[in-house]
Amino acid sequence: MSALPAPHSPRRSARPAARITLAAAVATLTAASATACSTSPSNAGNSASTGSGSGKTIQVVAAENFWGSIATQLGGSHVKVTSIITNPDTDPHAYEPTAADARTVASAQYAIVNGIGYDSWADKLLATTPSSDRTELKIGDLVGIKPGGNPHRWYSPDDVHQVIEKITADYKKIDPTDAAYFDQQKSTFETKTLADYNKLIADIKATYAGTPIGASESIVTPLSDSLGLKMLTPESFLDAMSEGSDPTAKDKATIDQQIKNKQIKIYVYNSQNSTPDVQAQIKEAKAAGIPVATVTETLTPAGATFQQWQTSELQAIKQALAKATGK
Repeated sequence: MSALPAPHSPRRSARPAARITLAAAVATLTAASATACSTSPSNAGNSASTGSGSGKTIQVVAAENFWGSIATQLGGSHVKVTSIITNPDTDPHAYEPTAADARTVASAQYAIVNGIGYDSWADKLLATTPSSDRTELKIGDLVGIKPGGNPHRWYSPDDVHQVIEKITADYKKIDPTDAAYFDQQKSTFETKTLADYNKLIADIKATYAGTPIGASESIVTPLSDSLGLKMLTPESFLDAMSEGSDPTAKDKATIDQQIKNKQIKIYVYNSQNSTPDVQAQIKEAKAAGIPVATVTETLTPAGATFQQWQTSELQAIKQALAKATGK
């Protein structure tokens, strides 16, 4: 049995010790813009191009490391990707960018942000550094989810594949000479690199579609929809937990009854946002013999690839479903 991701301290209350305001970060952008004109960025490092092609390296910034991991693997030796959110205990909703983040955004040729109100600080950084030479990808706009909708699109396999298509297309526009290389990277990523990820999704859907589950917050909803599972936890509770709001007594009572009466087969929770209410539900679920599976909001461990992280979580969910249903 694969080990579940290690739990983390509650993410909503975790804050890095050193912070600066967005205004302070933006104040560095004039100098950063000058840096952007350099033809040999000092941080290119391990992204030096190898093999045939233009020898060009696209400077990429991703607001979050789950999108950054995908962008890195699709670009291979022809990109240098810098992800801003990399610490699993950092809250992407409340992050305040640093001067270094501002410089990175200012010098980027390609920027990837989640959007949908999830990383508004990234939108503001982009707005303060307008550039006709920078291509920008906002995931929410790509997949058609407006602010107020569920922002956790990296937990939707269909959306992930849309992002893969778009990043590849954008790389080819930015660096047409290496278009064939980017096509090959995409083919390898989708057919080989994501093979286990794709198979687990298909297997879980084929075996457990319609199985009722409970969850701690809305991060689980896009995945449960894609897996064909039936989410019984009230949407208002899921949203409140994701937004850092207090859930209603009615919602908590409903969940207590779902657990007590074993209306849910498994309980899935985000260990990076584990409040006292969620801890109480986990305790109740375990006492009732309901298997508990763990997910996290960002790459865990921080150095994992997107597919390593997601595959580990999918395996844990599949094991919990097997234990609960005997299938």
